[in-house]
Amino acid sequence: MTATHESTITHQPRGAGGRYIAEIAGETHTGHLDWEPRGDDIRIATHTIVPPEIGGRGIAAQLVRRLVQEAREDGFRIVPQCWYVAKKFDQNPDWADLRA
Repeated sequence: MTATHESTITHQPRGAGGRYIAEIAGETHTGHLDWEPRGDDIRIATHTIVPPEIGGRGIAAQLVRRLVQEAREDGFRIVPQCWYVAKKFDQNPDWADLRA
């Protein structure tokens, strides 16, 4: 689990892939980033969703940072299929080695 400011991010299996979920203290809405596997060492980031009720707090960026952190720790690379994840990769050239 990663706590950043007021959010807690957990990673849960979802089908063959997984979902990073951001929970905000005192809120019922959650944000999430979904991924699907492609082989053993590649994850395709398919969707990043943050409802408007909790938007504007950097939740989506926290979800992407968690995915990147785990990629570094666990040795997988990322296909940023989601437009937001692709944008964050473009803004962070030091992540280029993780892009599949």
